[in-house]
Amino acid sequence: MKKLILLLACAASFSSSFSQSKVEQAKRWADSVMLTLSKDQKIAQLMIIRAHSNLGAAHVQQVTELIQKYNVGGLCFFQGGPVRQANLTNFYQSIAQTPLLITIDGEWGLGMRLDSVVSLPRQLMLGAVQDASLAYGYGKILGEQCKRMGIQVNFAPVVDVNNNPNNPVINDRSFGEDRYKVALFGVQVMKGMQDMGVMACAKHFPGHGDTETDSHYDLPIISKTKSQLDSLELYPFRELFESGVGSVMIGHLYIPAIDNTKSQATSLSYNNVTKLLREELRYKGLTFTDALEMQGVKKFYPDGAASVQSLIAGNDLLCLPSDIPAAIKKIKTALKKKKLHWDDLNSRVHRVLMAKYLHGLAELKPIDTNNLVNDLNVKTDAFKKLLAQKSATLVRNEQQMLPLSTAAMSFVSKVTGAEKRIAYVAIGAVTENGMTQKMRNELKADVFFFSYKSDAGRILSLVELIKHNYSHVVIGLHGYSRRPQNNFGISSTALQLTNSLLQLPNAALVLFGNPYAMKNFCDAKNALVCYEDDAYTQQAAFDIIYGNQKPTGKLPVTVCEQLKFGTGITYTDPKQAGLPRSLLAPEKFATVDSIVTDAIEKKAFPGCVVMAVKDGKIAFEKAYGYYTYEQQEPMTTESVFDMASVTKICATTISVMKLYEEGKLDLKKRLGDYLPWVNGSNKQDLLIEDILLHQAGLKSWIPFYKETIDTNSGIPSAQLYVNGPSETYNVRVADTFYMRNDWVDTMYQRILQSEMGQYGKYVYSDNDFIFLGKIVEQLTGQTLDEYVRTTFYQPLQLAATGFRPLNHLPVNRIVPTEREVQFRRQLLRGDVHDPGAAMFGGIAGHAGLFSTAYELAMILQMLNNGGTIGNQTFFKSETVQKFIAYGSENSRRGLGFDKPEKDNATRKEPYPALLVSPSTFGHTGYTGTGVWGDPENKIVYIFLSNRVYPEGGTNTKLLTLNVRGKVQDAIYKVLLGK
Repeated sequence: MKKLILLLACAASFSSSFSQSKVEQAKRWADSVMLTLSKDQKIAQLMIIRAHSNLGAAHVQQVTELIQKYNVGGLCFFQGGPVRQANLTNFYQSIAQTPLLITIDGEWGLGMRLDSVVSLPRQLMLGAVQDASLAYGYGKILGEQCKRMGIQVNFAPVVDVNNNPNNPVINDRSFGEDRYKVALFGVQVMKGMQDMGVMACAKHFPGHGDTETDSHYDLPIISKTKSQLDSLELYPFRELFESGVGSVMIGHLYIPAIDNTKSQATSLSYNNVTKLLREELRYKGLTFTDALEMQGVKKFYPDGAASVQSLIAGNDLLCLPSDIPAAIKKIKTALKKKKLHWDDLNSRVHRVLMAKYLHGLAELKPIDTNNLVNDLNVKTDAFKKLLAQKSATLVRNEQQMLPLSTAAMSFVSKVTGAEKRIAYVAIGAVTENGMTQKMRNELKADVFFFSYKSDAGRILSLVELIKHNYSHVVIGLHGYSRRPQNNFGISSTALQLTNSLLQLPNAALVLFGNPYAMKNFCDAKNALVCYEDDAYTQQAAFDIIYGNQKPTGKLPVTVCEQLKFGTGITYTDPKQAGLPRSLLAPEKFATVDSIVTDAIEKKAFPGCVVMAVKDGKIAFEKAYGYYTYEQQEPMTTESVFDMASVTKICATTISVMKLYEEGKLDLKKRLGDYLPWVNGSNKQDLLIEDILLHQAGLKSWIPFYKETIDTNSGIPSAQLYVNGPSETYNVRVADTFYMRNDWVDTMYQRILQSEMGQYGKYVYSDNDFIFLGKIVEQLTGQTLDEYVRTTFYQPLQLAATGFRPLNHLPVNRIVPTEREVQFRRQLLRGDVHDPGAAMFGGIAGHAGLFSTAYELAMILQMLNNGGTIGNQTFFKSETVQKFIAYGSENSRRGLGFDKPEKDNATRKEPYPALLVSPSTFGHTGYTGTGVWGDPENKIVYIFLSNRVYPEGGTNTKLLTLNVRGKVQDAIYKVLLGK
């Protein structure tokens, strides 16, 4: 029975990441290896020892002896070279009785440890990026590098929330201070690595972000309550655990709220590792201690005692015990004294062996050193360039100085007739770099160098020189330390010079490095923050200054009161698609304010965002109210909404238009011509054109979820839903709510079995667009979300628009919808509100899209323009005209699009508003959204609310008060001068 429990526990550790058959094979292999191990070897299998490839023959001999004498479980490689390490790995594996688990601490790639390998930027730079797909790409590169080097575990990502700017050890290793972003990007980096077959490791549990002590030298103390830890530090770990991270590293921290035993590090605490991690958080993957040679534990538990206490705490693997023989001896003593038990120890050895099998160590192949260095570096340069472009953060531009206009580069003073130019002051640099060269060569700037050792006597003369001879000055802060000690190594004279120059008119600051250094310059009127000081960030900074690139980054941390997390000004790149702002005076829209404020007071919705575009320029943009009636999170113009049925036009219809224009879809053909699985049903002969017009006779909707609720208990069926993903239950319907995979096919069968209504009669139907979404997938070979992303959203640079937003956006940007009581029984935030779309996995032709007001306006403006925007063309104008025109004698509908009522001018209740032209097209959404384009009046109108919060569709005040229509008419009166 004990053995059965052991095997079940080990299988549970890996079932979410590997197929059941592979897990079974791993169990059998681990069983066979266990039979070959002595008791001492079993203990040693739980130990990871230090290895270098740059310390010479004596070190290699030491590692060789530990492998041959004790059969240690694995190696953690540190400094050296790639070819040398590969050769040593091959050698060490060849002499090991049991395959070695090869690990590395490569948070920013193998360049962190190995010469000849280009390092990726620190995680904090990644935290400034708004697109989480870059985090996945980052993780994928880490995984590819490790795979190529025969490494099975990378101790990354860091998912500590860095909410202490003076943290000496985490700091720019973190994604930032926002728990949601840390969790989101941590999950994506983890997935990138694990998709490449390399185990990720979330660290440093339970959170090392809020400390000013480096655990390498002492034991940090975190004096937070359990509830504070639970709401902040533990949040990213929970998200990674749910997403299937293979391992977790336990940090050396003293947290009395978890364990108040004197000087008891969390890595050695039973309360932390077993009670909190294993029992409360139910984590089943591997656990590694942080390095046991660190003073945070060694000073309190010397000579092998830390190893014993780590195992008592519940850890699987001991990283870098300082004395292997002493540790084994003390562990055996603990076993004799019943402080440890063999059954428990055996389960951990078995879990480690299963991990080895699942990561390829049962069929070990030597590392091929041919072209090794080139293979490791093949993607790093391009990724660093992309990340530099996407992370650059314009935090201040009060004088609209950036980008510099051509006129600013050189002009003649009207007073003296002397030519004035740009000065670039490179503080912290002593020789030319990429930034100084570009400023000098392309902007014809004069360059001045000022090192951190320069004398204060230069300051006054340099400031006076620039003040009287230059029109603009750009100050670049280079070469300062990553660490906050001693103010990042920035000298007092450098601070004095920088702040003096910033007092001049037309002065801009560029920081190349840790953004926390911006605390010294919070009053700067123009400032650009980059996150590294290399050729890529210097190029990105210059491109923004010159106007070749738009800034898109946001501060991942709070620098000071004026520059908080999320600060970042973005502008439209004139060479790309975009909507410039030409905002009218706010008082012109007082009627809009009045209508919306009244609606919020009457609880039609807790908050909304309204946008209007006239002649391709944003004329009005405003956020009102809060995410919820509890008024804890204010609505912003960047808030992301569940678009509900707006999905039908901004995802499915535009996809259908593209396929029609490409000749891949004939609107006169039958449904069965494109979806073979409908043939034989009464749906096979439905015309595509009639489906687009909602007059094919399909039922309006099918409440799929009702069939899955137990009629006796009133709760969802335990046979169909579980609280975590697995190979069988992998359809996410909501948080901790996963549906059995095969039920999706059942839902399609329910549509095919549904009764038909009168053909040709207008009946608005979700089922129409469920079919259309499947046609898109059938014809493109891509899922609907992937097709619209690559065909429309990426070219338009729409970072927030897409399905399954929790995969690429922090949850605090997403507006909640319903607190669903009957079905999912939770607050929905980031999971689609429509239950049918949720049961399709969040991707369906009728619902599932999330977006912002600005990004929806981009799509509608492109259609308003006849299929073009900026220098990009998505459709021919005749295609757009065909679809947005009235398409039926039986309704107001266009092909896919909603339209105004044909008798709008005389109707008692015009739709969508009185003043719109007949050319208007768009759609509304059940959650409280509406988007409309009007080519004749050259207007785009966006209204986004979450009227379904909190009780769902029973709140109809948005409709009865006609808020959307009234606001639209009020905006039209301003924009049309009526």
